[in-house]
Amino acid sequence: MNRRAFLGTVAGGLVVVRSIVEAQQAAKVYRIGFLTVASAESSAQVLNALIAGLRDLSYVEGRNVILERRYADGRLERLPDLAAELVQLRVDVIVTGSNLHVAAAQRATATIPIVFVAASDPVAAGFITSFARPGGNITGLTALQSLEILGKNLALLKEVVPKLSRVGLLGQVMSPSSFAELETAARKLNVALEVVDIRSPDDFEGAFAAMVAKRVGAVIVGGGPLTYLRRQQIADWALMHRLPAIFVFKEYAQAGLLMTYGPDLPDLYRRAASYVAKILDGAKAGDLPVEQPSKFELVINLRTAKALGVTIPKDVLLRADEVIQ
Repeated sequence: MNRRAFLGTVAGGLVVVRSIVEAQQAAKVYRIGFLTVASAESSAQVLNALIAGLRDLSYVEGRNVILERRYADGRLERLPDLAAELVQLRVDVIVTGSNLHVAAAQRATATIPIVFVAASDPVAAGFITSFARPGGNITGLTALQSLEILGKNLALLKEVVPKLSRVGLLGQVMSPSSFAELETAARKLNVALEVVDIRSPDDFEGAFAAMVAKRVGAVIVGGGPLTYLRRQQIADWALMHRLPAIFVFKEYAQAGLLMTYGPDLPDLYRRAASYVAKILDGAKAGDLPVEQPSKFELVINLRTAKALGVTIPKDVLLRADEVIQ
């Protein structure tokens, strides 16, 4: 065999080997766990955003990705078992939501990468070491720059209801200091804060009755998977009791809440897809900086305002990014 023929044979062999390797890589199918305490129906919008984000990065469900969905349907006690199921399936990464979700996933595994969306103060919660270098197996995106955004929600309520003197806070209270910043904002605005803790999906109707008994003039909805799961009922109860209400995510205004001010939750899930893609491409979760939201939207539901007999000040309407009529 002459030299030219030999080199051609070697080159041809390398092409074949490379083609085999590329075919093997293309054939690789990844398992992504999706963990939420919500129901399939209530979380469809954010899941679809995640799927769309993955598709944009060439990770397509049914082709090279299998999505293992786990829904707790409002039962918080199911989260640990559902997280354990995903670990037993040896998923390549777990995508989940707020602190309660992350805590369940963290207890289930210290090795499988976890990407959170909408975690609050993840350093204080013990999920990460720092925003720049999370360390460990957890990273993702926060929904709030800090809990001070609830103070901004309160200020908006005060603009819309100038005589507001007592406001109810409806949500899952993680600790006595969970809403310290909101309490500070309430004192500055001369508004008394009535905190109503939610522990199960059956607590909401009684919570509204308790707030009405305490003569609150408006409601701030606190974060948590249970409030997201029951956002339609919350909007209905607020309207029934004629209480102007506000929260962070616009899905609540779409459900009938008076106002929302905060980041776009589906957009955060779409952005979470980039974390998943980087991890599947070989990056370590602990090396990927945690992102904080930089864009916030004010959404006002004028139909609800009319039903409540509330007049939205013109300057507030002009600041709105979206008005539902």
